Amino acid sequence: MTNHISSLLSIIALSFILSSCKDDPEPNVQLPSNLLVTTEVDKDEEGLVRVTASASSANFYTFIFEEEGEETYVENTEGEATYRYQTSGTFPITVRANTTHNDYIEDLTEVSVTVDNVIPGNGGNPPASGYTTPLTYDGYALVWNDEFTGTTLSSDWNQEIGTGSGGWGNNELQYYRAENTTVSDGFLTIEALEESFGGSNYTSSRITTQNNQSFRYGRIDIRAAMPYGKGLWPALWMLGTNISSVGWPSCGEIDIMEMVGGNVTGGGNHVTHGTVHWDNSGQHASFGGSKSLAEGTLADEFHVYTILWDSTSIEWYLDDKKYHTIDIQPSGLDAFKEEFFFIFNVAVGGNWPGSPSSSTTFPQRMYVDYVRVFQR
Repeated sequence: MTNHISSLLSIIALSFILSSCKDDPEPNVQLPSNLLVTTEVDKDEEGLVRVTASASSANFYTFIFEEEGEETYVENTEGEATYRYQTSGTFPITVRANTTHNDYIEDLTEVSVTVDNVIPGNGGNPPASGYTTPLTYDGYALVWNDEFTGTTLSSDWNQEIGTGSGGWGNNELQYYRAENTTVSDGFLTIEALEESFGGSNYTSSRITTQNNQSFRYGRIDIRAAMPYGKGLWPALWMLGTNISSVGWPSCGEIDIMEMVGGNVTGGGNHVTHGTVHWDNSGQHASFGGSKSLAEGTLADEFHVYTILWDSTSIEWYLDDKKYHTIDIQPSGLDAFKEEFFFIFNVAVGGNWPGSPSSSTTFPQRMYVDYVRVFQR
């Protein structure tokens, strides 16, 4: 979603370079040198700042954006990062050129942005652009899909209501209501609101295809645009159909995508996570990977979240680019050789994202354009 803004386009020169590292470097560790940082406030994207860094002998870069007392970390080898500010002001940005996580040089600079009083993320209309995928693939047949036409959910979907057990097992803060789900203009919308209901301070929705539509293996494409902000936890995922008899995690869980908004280790509004959960000899086991956007957030436009799943492996893709895989041939992973049903939800708070902060704005919305299941 693109919002025209009144932010000033500027290039902020390097203010100073701290040539010392966090601690004394390990013996024989060569620190990077000649760190150069530039920042640019985008004139067309609401609150968006681009930062680039270069240095000699850097193995990777760490970008630390501060806003209203919170820090968001972006780490990569490309030396490029973006951050979308939700408020107007002058904010510090720390950029590190790393040899290791403990050995680095850093630059501290500032950026000034002006943000109109609009809701960041998908609190307004669906994005007008984004990645898309076809209705046909060679060697596959389309066995089920929902394009979310009409004005109501199809009979394939159920609404899960309430707070579950212990905030759905994750200390989540929302109360799930059917009223927070709408279908119109070709989109499913799940809306998270800050409102008191049923003893909770937030409401949202959680829908499933349990007992209606379930699948084993295939290519699954979901085109969606995420909400935005600290404490938001949208997910497009699957559970084994035998959950009512064997429980979780024995039933298996396939997270096609999750996003944990705000300042979360390894997460953020620009990161998608793909994970599986299962029972390993009576203990919960999980294995996941993640993919960061080169710029912007998962709320800015539509992306397609895909898994390719067969009897040997599950692979995760973001916009047709693979970022994670698991071999499911070992007998301990037999849960992933059974049928699974879909769950779409937007949680607020919980163990992973933490609670919303003063900078989190509501309403926030997840838009789903389509879900498609293809099988060979």
